Amino acid sequence: MTGVRALRALSHPLRNRLLGLLRLHGPATASGLARAVGESSGSTSYHLRQLAAHGFVEEVEGQGSGRERWWRARHRMTSWQRSDLQAQEGGAEVQDEMTRLQLDVHARVLDAWQAQEAELGPEWKAAASMSDYVVRVRPEQARALADELGAVLERWMDEHPSGTPAEGTELVFALVDIVPVRDPL
Repeated sequence: MTGVRALRALSHPLRNRLLGLLRLHGPATASGLARAVGESSGSTSYHLRQLAAHGFVEEVEGQGSGRERWWRARHRMTSWQRSDLQAQEGGAEVQDEMTRLQLDVHARVLDAWQAQEAELGPEWKAAASMSDYVVRVRPEQARALADELGAVLERWMDEHPSGTPAEGTELVFALVDIVPVRDPL
């Protein structure tokens, strides 16, 4: 995904949240999503159509009846090359919007985990992990590292799809950021 227009559409916080819910829980209607996010079904319906226009979601054929339309995510994840995006007109602005949005998502995920941690069983408390690694690499090595970590996560996603819960499973978020920063602390 490298188009500025598509990412600009996704940079809307509600659209990003709707797409996330479809990825996490599978197909849903605009009214079901509206209840989940505290919006009107007219609003979620509009934003789902915008996501569909840019290829992020699609209508589920043969599901629902009458005015009830079911939607699903078309892809498990969204990624783009920062350099490709920044080379396009308006790309730097969209990149900034998406970065801020991702930081907000990261914070919400970690806040939710912290708020729910007391309710987790001991096995999940022991399984949870937070790490920060710092490694000195060249640009091509950083890209290789990102590709390797992505391949590991995709293998796990293939083996354990998020939309099909099995007994004893929970959704687990792996937040991976590989960014060059000089003296951030």
